[in-house]
Amino acid sequence: MTKIYHAHLYGSRENKYRYLEEHDVTTVDWTELNPQSPFYLFIPQDTDLLGEYNQGWKITEIMPVNSVGIVTARDSLTIKWSSQEVMDTVTDFASLPVETARNKYNLGKDARDWKVDLAQKDLNRSPIENDKIVSVLYRPFDVRFTYYTGQTRGFICMPRSELMRHLLAGNNLALITSRLTKGETFAHAQVASSIVEVICMSPKTSNNGFVFPLYTYPDTQNQQGNLFVEKSANLSKGFLEAIREKLGYVPTPEAIFYYIYGIFHSPTYRQRYAEFLKIDFPRVPLTSNDQLFRDLGTKGEELVNLHLMKSKKLNKLITKVGGEGDNAVTEVTYQAKEQRVYINKTRYFAGITPELWDFKIGGYQVLDKWLKDRKKASRILSFDEVLHYQKIAIALKETMQLMAEIDRLIPGFPIQ
Repeated sequence: MTKIYHAHLYGSRENKYRYLEEHDVTTVDWTELNPQSPFYLFIPQDTDLLGEYNQGWKITEIMPVNSVGIVTARDSLTIKWSSQEVMDTVTDFASLPVETARNKYNLGKDARDWKVDLAQKDLNRSPIENDKIVSVLYRPFDVRFTYYTGQTRGFICMPRSELMRHLLAGNNLALITSRLTKGETFAHAQVASSIVEVICMSPKTSNNGFVFPLYTYPDTQNQQGNLFVEKSANLSKGFLEAIREKLGYVPTPEAIFYYIYGIFHSPTYRQRYAEFLKIDFPRVPLTSNDQLFRDLGTKGEELVNLHLMKSKKLNKLITKVGGEGDNAVTEVTYQAKEQRVYINKTRYFAGITPELWDFKIGGYQVLDKWLKDRKKASRILSFDEVLHYQKIAIALKETMQLMAEIDRLIPGFPIQ
């Protein structure tokens, strides 16, 4: 029977060459591997908790309708700060000769799946209308605007209309997570009520954001399905049977969503199963304790409201704006001792603790990323943007507190 071995070699190039000169295959300190289904990894992995973890339901088995977020291929053209900016851009862009549009908007060479003339044809296929301007979750706590036709290889390269239409059809929620967390610690759980951009979860494209709508709507445009059905829960039959077996009843779709969101924000869950969360979609452990299910769901619902910026807690500001001058974001620096985030040489947000400043969602350091994107765009923060940033700080503080409360609720792992 074939055996597989593994060894790491760290250090400078010179040290590696020296080691290789002094050793051969018989003297290297090898570790024997035992690759297991379904990934057969050729690296060491702590598998002590794998059986326990695999008892949970993979999120793709729970919510079978899912997809990565939209790919615009040209964010600078398609993603804007306001609805009016979207309308001004698309109206102008659609009216220009191809090469004039390319040069004016710095679009560079055409790609295989995005071309200036195809983007213009998509816009000109029907009258440009305000109702096609939609919000899009671009980065954590950063909702922007785009023009959405749903046409693949059009104005937006990959609009994922087969999935995003469910978020455009009516009131809905979507869980966002990643299939991989390569090079990152699992903090990959967000919620949206709008369409979602593909790297909203991480700058690493391997850790793309996958979108799981809570409800699916019939495709009335293409006359598919039962047109009398308003919406259906995106929850598999097998999962609903499993949760009925655990609890003795089937909770509402929202209750299930909130429970999942709560579980994914458990620090112990993230740490205990970190080895497995790196390589595949997260799994959800089920409980037969109805009170625990409800309590975790309550915390999950609070997190959802915070992350959608709907919580009343966001009205109690914990930060202040200080310093002379305007709100132009020209440099972003953090002073831990003063607990200040400077957006230029004189203007700052006060009351940002190191824990808040360091807090990550997915691969993004939230408070830093939000400001640096605006620095890149040379923005002067409006009153509403200043207030929004202050509310993000509240949301993160409350999130950390809720995460600790979730861990206190769970008696232990594996969850019973």
